[in-house]
Amino acid sequence: MSTDSRSERAHIAPADLDAAIGDVDWTVPPPGSTASRFSAPSGELAVVSLGDPAHPRVVLVPGATGSKEDFALMLPLLAEAGFFVQSFDLAGQYESHAAGAHTSYTYELFIGDLIAFLEAGTPAHLLGYSFAGTVAQLVAVRRPDLVLSLALLTTPPGVGNVFATMKWLGPIAPIASPRRGAGLMIWGIVTNKNRVPPRRLEFVRSRFALTSRRSVDEIVGLMMTAPDVRGRVRALDMTKLVVAGSHDLWPLAAHERYAHDIGADFRAYATGHSPSETTPHQLTADLLDLYARADG
Repeated sequence: MSTDSRSERAHIAPADLDAAIGDVDWTVPPPGSTASRFSAPSGELAVVSLGDPAHPRVVLVPGATGSKEDFALMLPLLAEAGFFVQSFDLAGQYESHAAGAHTSYTYELFIGDLIAFLEAGTPAHLLGYSFAGTVAQLVAVRRPDLVLSLALLTTPPGVGNVFATMKWLGPIAPIASPRRGAGLMIWGIVTNKNRVPPRRLEFVRSRFALTSRRSVDEIVGLMMTAPDVRGRVRALDMTKLVVAGSHDLWPLAAHERYAHDIGADFRAYATGHSPSETTPHQLTADLLDLYARADG
């Protein structure tokens, strides 16, 4: 993007920029980005990077059934703001589907992969999306030396079986098996219960051709036994942010309580479970504020 267009955009409110996004082709990588593979403990992970590696580092981690492309609209914004931005598909997911294929998808697997990825570069501002927010918290309390700030994006705001407080799955959460829960999650995505635009729907459906169904089943099982790390996260000496959509899978009040419990700031946008896709300008503005306070 040219300097002139960036200057013009600077005078438009982030919410207005988000409202003008339209139906994006999610198969097209951000201009100037680089695709690579990272040898993690679980196997080869697919990575996308954008920006100058000498700049402060940002790592954005997608959740279950997601992928690095979920941050495609944010990478250019953060890179233009002076950051080196990276994201990768979780083991078993999309283009990292072969990673973890010969073992169980446990918290330790995902923690080990994220720690290895962070260790491979400079300490980073870390964002975990949905399930990855739980992993990000576990990494931050274990290796705070690798994390400059912590952001949780529509992360399940609870412990134990987090589906029990979900708006639409809550009533059957006590009797749902991990595989049944995963099946309901996938069904909701492919039948477009989130009401995403056509090209977004085409992309998220296509990812399932690669994503390991077992990885989704086992991640859902992990989400039924989410650990309580609130006290340890609150004790971390770093700036923290919790972000949610007003129409998220979990009630907004639950996200706000969780932010209070861990000593984090809280931001909410008029969207659903995927602010990185639908309100990337507003989310990026709040992340840049978080990073500025972390540096201060």
